[in-house]
Amino acid sequence: MPSPTDIRKGRVIVYQSAPHLVLEMLHRTQGRQAGFVQTTLRNLESGSTTTTKFRSTDNVEFLHTNTVSLEYSYHDADGYHFMDTESYEDTLLGEVLIGDDKQFLVEGNSYDVLLIEGKAIRLQLPASVEATVIEAPDAVRGDTASNVQKPVTIASGMVVQVPLFIKKDEVIRVSTADGSYLGRA
Repeated sequence: MPSPTDIRKGRVIVYQSAPHLVLEMLHRTQGRQAGFVQTTLRNLESGSTTTTKFRSTDNVEFLHTNTVSLEYSYHDADGYHFMDTESYEDTLLGEVLIGDDKQFLVEGNSYDVLLIEGKAIRLQLPASVEATVIEAPDAVRGDTASNVQKPVTIASGMVVQVPLFIKKDEVIRVSTADGSYLGRA
């Protein structure tokens, strides 16, 4: 059985009988006491985050993970459909699994999906996505005093603040971290 010193950022472990992704890991020693590993874990089923310590005598169970790149196809009542571009196999991700990330899903774009023992468990967004502007109000003349922005709607329905020169049907890049405008694509 692996020891807690084998824990690394990005690995998936079983903690309290649920899969947890290791977000942060720090090995600590305190004077004459035995060392321990302090971790920040995200529960992949509920999405909650917890901080916990593992002593060197504890046992840790690692799960076999695999990341595949899948193309987002469409959304229906069953959930979000992703297609493997090599085998054309359809993978269905539920509404709970996608959560707030649905605003960054653009049909035809590829996304990384984390698989644990063949079952899709988490969608990993890229740093930015390219999306088409479907609705953009006209800029008001004289509104150019300093870094004035206007709200536009992208294909997923998300509203993004952009500079005044962005027009309908343009493709822009949007940050998945905070939903901000990064530039034209």
